[in-house]
Amino acid sequence: MAIELKIPGIREYVLDRLDAILNPKSVAVVGASRKEGKIGHTVVKNLIQGGFKGKIYPINPKADEILGLKAYPSLKDVPDEVDLAIIVVPAKITPQVIREAGEKGVKGLVVITAGFSEVGNKELEDEIVRIAREYKMPLIGPNVVGVLNANVNLNASFAQDLPYPGKIAFISQSGALVIGLIGWTHMYRVGISKIVSIGNKADVDFSELITYFAERDPETKVIAIYMEGTDAGRELVEATKRAMKAGKVVVILKGGRSKRGELATMSHTGSLAGSAKVYQAAFKQGYVIEVDNLTELYDVPLALANQPPAKNDNIIVITNGGGAGVLATDAAERYGIPLSDTPSELKKILRNFMPPFGSDKNPVDLTGQANEEDYYGAIVETAKFPGVGGIVALYCHTAITDPMKLAQKIRDAAKVANERGIPVTVSMIGGEEVERANLWLREQGVPAYPTPERAVRAMGALRQFGRYLEKIKRVS
Repeated sequence: MAIELKIPGIREYVLDRLDAILNPKSVAVVGASRKEGKIGHTVVKNLIQGGFKGKIYPINPKADEILGLKAYPSLKDVPDEVDLAIIVVPAKITPQVIREAGEKGVKGLVVITAGFSEVGNKELEDEIVRIAREYKMPLIGPNVVGVLNANVNLNASFAQDLPYPGKIAFISQSGALVIGLIGWTHMYRVGISKIVSIGNKADVDFSELITYFAERDPETKVIAIYMEGTDAGRELVEATKRAMKAGKVVVILKGGRSKRGELATMSHTGSLAGSAKVYQAAFKQGYVIEVDNLTELYDVPLALANQPPAKNDNIIVITNGGGAGVLATDAAERYGIPLSDTPSELKKILRNFMPPFGSDKNPVDLTGQANEEDYYGAIVETAKFPGVGGIVALYCHTAITDPMKLAQKIRDAAKVANERGIPVTVSMIGGEEVERANLWLREQGVPAYPTPERAVRAMGALRQFGRYLEKIKRVS
């Protein structure tokens, strides 16, 4: 008879040992294979090609060597300590392997193997969890892609590559999304510190990973999550609150919000999706920023990882095109930061950076004649003006300006703004030349997007983060 093995609160030993999973000095791959195309072969190859500097131990009783590394018949035959064991053996022998790992003194487990609760095999899943907990070995999975840490070149997975390095930790209940979205991190310069594919989350749940990233991982500033469901809602809220107290925000994309989506979730990871309204209430209580799609799951953390929170609602939009300003105005209302008119004293200052037919209202329209110096002056003077909460800079490509030169001036102005605690988001609209400028800005830590709405959505999240920090300060 299967039993319920919900996590018994956020466990201290799990927080202590997650570092051995995400920053291991040694990795054993149990089920390592000599055959190209097998997951057990790919994981070993990824560890080597990713540049992992620790020790790698392939485990295969029928092989003496795999990819130039000495192979061992079992974990017990490895002569040294093993921090992390990656398990890629058939489901039915996984319990035996986990017990051997416990007897060996392995510190943490990642079970890539599928064939557990997601196909109705809950009893076997419960068995591997009981054994892992007996030996106090945190278990990630089963039914996962693996774990990745760009900062130590750890690709302990069958994903195709390490992510573009940065400050965002990504936890995903979908392994396929992990594999697909790693490509996005390079294409769109979204910097990731670590990735954990959590799969069936039979043992370690979202809450313990969130708490680890929030309190014990200085390389992570923002925690982004693709979630289908959790049976540990109270712990989740506790963890996200602890993250906010540590100054780190959690961003969640919740899958399975529709009726058919709930059914799809059950067949994917065996999770209970639950009522969307229940999750929304829990997210609000736990200071979570909820997003609606995959684009936002990258756009929002990108801004949160690189800009200070917006401390008030006084957001100023600076543009060279009226249409872009109108779209930004609509988006600002939609995302909780409706625009107010530009303060009269600031209007006088901004008049120095536009022709007589420009508009000093909010959005501030510098007109199509604006050059890089006009943008720099307008952004810097706005950032210096008392009471401004944030700046959204919009640019439509014109022959007046070189997009890269403009991007460089916007970067310089954003530095001045950031030094004063003012966040800046950007949208540069145009073709390939403009997109290169957008990507360059992202590499410099300035969140830049191809549409005004996305830049405003990012600013809305920065303001939501600011409100959460204010609230938690009041209740602390």
